[in-house]
Parts: sequence; C-alpha cells; structure tokens
Amino acid sequence: MTSDLSRQDAVRDAAASGIPAAIADLGTLVRIPSVAFPGFDEAPVERSAEAVADLVRGTGLFETVEVRRSSIPGTAEQGKPAVLATRAARNGRPTILLYAHHDVQPVGDESLWESPPFEPTLRNGRLYGRGAADDKAGVMAHIAALRALKEAVGEDFDLGVALFFEGEEEAGSRSFAQFLSDNADALRADVIVVADSGNWDDKTPALTVSLRGNTRFTMRVKTLEHASHSGMFGGAVPDAMMAAVKMLATLWDDDGAVAVEGLTERDAPTPEYSEETLRDEAGLPAGVSPVGRGTILSRIWNKPSITVTGIDAPSVANASNTLSPEVSVVISARIAPGQSARDAYGAIEAHLRAHAPFGAEVTFTDQDYGDAFLVDTSGWAVEAAREALHEGYGVESVDIGVGGSIPFIADLVREFPGAQILVTGVEDPHARAHSPNESLHLETFRNAVLSEALLLEKLDRRDGRA
Repeated sequence: MTSDLSRQDAVRDAAASGIPAAIADLGTLVRIPSVAFPGFDEAPVERSAEAVADLVRGTGLFETVEVRRSSIPGTAEQGKPAVLATRAARNGRPTILLYAHHDVQPVGDESLWESPPFEPTLRNGRLYGRGAADDKAGVMAHIAALRALKEAVGEDFDLGVALFFEGEEEAGSRSFAQFLSDNADALRADVIVVADSGNWDDKTPALTVSLRGNTRFTMRVKTLEHASHSGMFGGAVPDAMMAAVKMLATLWDDDGAVAVEGLTERDAPTPEYSEETLRDEAGLPAGVSPVGRGTILSRIWNKPSITVTGIDAPSVANASNTLSPEVSVVISARIAPGQSARDAYGAIEAHLRAHAPFGAEVTFTDQDYGDAFLVDTSGWAVEAAREALHEGYGVESVDIGVGGSIPFIADLVREFPGAQILVTGVEDPHARAHSPNESLHLETFRNAVLSEALLLEKLDRRDGRA
C-alpha cells in the first residue's frame, strides 16, 4: 500500500518535472490571439478552444472532451466556444470542477509593449505575452496539475474531475449562465476551483474570499441638433462635452471618493498595505496622490469605485472649432460586497440624470451587471486548499479581497448552491493583466501548479460523503 507521504512526494516530483512542458504549452496558447470582443476575428478563439481541447485530450484522463457553445439569452447569437471535459468520481470520492478561460483582452496600444504581445518572451524570470497570466496560465495550471497527479498515482484514481475552460470571460461571459444550465449535469461538483485571481505577492499564495461586483454602461449626452461654430455660438450654447464633463465631475468628491448617494460600503478589516506598495504595484508616480479615504485596501476591496473607461468625441487629430452636438462615454463601476449590481446601477443613473446641466438629453444603453461575491470560509475544501497552498509555496496562504470582479461566480452559486467555491490564481501583483506587457512570474506558476496537484491528491483520498 502506498503511504500518503510517498504519494505527496511523488506528486511534488511529477509537478516539478512537468513545468518545462507546461510552459512550452502555455507559449503555444499565447501565440493564438483569442480576443472574444465584438469586432474581432472569431477564428483565433475557435483555434484556441481546439488547442486547449487537444491538450485536455492529451492527458488521457477524461471520458468526454468537447468544444461546446450555448446561446446568448435574449439574442439569436451563440456564445464563444468553451471546452468541457468530464471524468466521473468513483468509490465515494468527491468531484472537483476546474475553471479557467482561454480568451484574452485586446492588445491596446501595441507600441507600449516591449515585445510582441502574441509572441511569448522570457525576461527576468517572467513570461511576457497577452494571456500569459490572464488566464491561459490558469488553463495550464489545471492541466499541469492533472498531469502531475496522473504521473504520481496513475490514471486510475477515483477523484471526479470536470473542466470548464470558457471562451468569452473577458468579453462579459454573455452565454455563461446558459452554458451552466445546458451542461448542469456535466458540471455539477462538490468543489469548484476558479483559477482567475491573484496572490498577495510573488512568494505568498492567496485565497480570494471577496470580490467587488460591477456594472458597466454607455451614457450618451446630447445638447445640439447639429454641430455649430464654437466662435459664433460659444458662450451662449452648451456643447455636449461641457455638459458631460460637468456631469462626470459630480461622481467624485474632492478626495476622489465616490459621491453617489445609494452606493454602499462594506465594513470589514483589511491587512496592512502601505502607500509605497500601492505605488510600486499600480505604477503611481511620486507626484500623484492616491484617492479616497480609509485604509488603502478598504478602498480597493470594500468600497465602490467609478471609472470612465472610454469616450467617443472628436479626436485631437480631428479637432476643429466646433461645438460637439453629442458625446458618448463608457462608465465602469465596482460595487462593494453586499450590494446588488442592479441597485448600484440604479443609483448611478439616478445621480447622473439629476446632475444633467442645461437640460442636456441623456440616454443610457449597453448595461452589464455582475454581483459581488463573499466566500464561505468554513467549509472543508477551504481548509484543504489552505493546506495545499502552504505545502506548495512553503509559506502560509493569505485570505484576500480583490477590487476586480468575476461576475459569473454569482451564476455558479445560483446553479450549484451546494458546491464549495475556491477562487485562486497564478498572478502576482506585477502581472499587469489587461495592460501592456502582461506577464507571468514563473516561480509563482510553479508553486501554483504544485499546490493544485497537492490539492487534487488530497481530494482523491477524501470521502466525498464526509
């Protein structure tokens, strides 16, 4: 009989020996520009899904591996291709669902990248490229951990495993809820691991136990029937840019804190986190002060924020002496845990309508909503995950909140209310996900793979009925 200790040692050895292949496979995935946003070629997303499915099939562990789509509710459209794989539990063992996404953010301004965004490049212990961290590294962490478990204990283990590698997370997961409903039996699990978050730093692992919600929408401000000469009518006629700027300025107070009545805050303690660390991790220059009030992490984890992420207006290159008749802006708000995204949106819309100057015509479209999430940390799976992270990284894990959002977790909770949800990740604070020069810290990746492989080994020994 193989002892638990020797099994764990075998998992350690297998995880370590499998890292070079996992990084090479990650590089292959990074080369595929799988941007799922509207207006981008869908062929790379399809190619990415097939490449991921081939890697899953290559493990030899699953009874079924398919690329599937679901419809987008309320439309005639289909969602982007996702990879679904299943392996049934045996002998009373639990089932674990491993989630990550294979789509990526757009590149943005390519001139800001130090190396081509879809050419994986190694520099100073990091792998650079779009999706190298968010979230193709999550895909490969799951696959590498499964490879290690198979090599260490054999392919005939009893743990049930389902894989769900989504293809549209960055574009809003518009078919996610329908995909869960369509494939509920295949995805049902005792434990769900969402590998799409981060860690405290590049040496300290974290479990994400709170996430802010979000709402995103487009606001159009119109003040004129047509453009007019700014010299002939400026000073008497309000232009749309003036009206929009005045409206937007009311969203924050003089400290930069959100000033919208009806948005709530969560009262919860936060760990020590210095302004110096904030400046280092966020790229905040010495002459620019932070905004908001309270501890820095309370501002990021437990309070709302509002960001203008896009403006449609005449560009600098096309500027003329003209009063703009209309302007459109995209507003993204993060919502404190404890408040619904729809309630928060309602408060923001009401605020903006109340502060529309000069009788400006204001319309709101393209609303998206994602609710906040708080993890129940009392379950046995959380304790098993903390143990595995400690063993994999060599230091105790930290429970963290995250200012970002993973809206689909609310869908997981609704569809699978009995499952324990663990939010993990392979990113460190310098990963620059969504930004130019996104990168993966390779030592963090190694530790994440080992930790997950150790977690899988623990669950393979656990009675799923306990």
